[in-house]
Amino acid sequence: MANTVFYATGRRKEAVARVWLMPGKKGICINGQESMQYLKRANLKMIVEQPFVTTQLMDQFRVKSTVQGGGLAGQAGAVRLGIARALVQYDDKLRSVLRRAGFLTRDPRAKERKKFGHKGARKSFQYTKR
Repeated sequence: MANTVFYATGRRKEAVARVWLMPGKKGICINGQESMQYLKRANLKMIVEQPFVTTQLMDQFRVKSTVQGGGLAGQAGAVRLGIARALVQYDDKLRSVLRRAGFLTRDPRAKERKKFGHKGARKSFQYTKR
């Protein structure tokens, strides 16, 4: 392993995460803050750590991530995808494990656009016969 830093990009909804994995150190840093301090909710921290838990590599990497756009849940999903892709760069044998767990698939769901003549994407104005 001549390359000691592994880089990948993850996306979810409107969020885009750039993720660097550095072997030998511990912890997850998102936008300059520790993961629990940035994400605030335990379930979002769990989402970010899922690729490490699945591959049993929890305390072998330091994760540095910068995330832009979206909300906290979308950003957590983007970081998870970035970590999974970077782990595949680290060891290609992890691909099947991460693929089976669904961490290498980009979630394509996004907000549906507002339609002309409606209040939102689906909601319409109340019908009156007159």
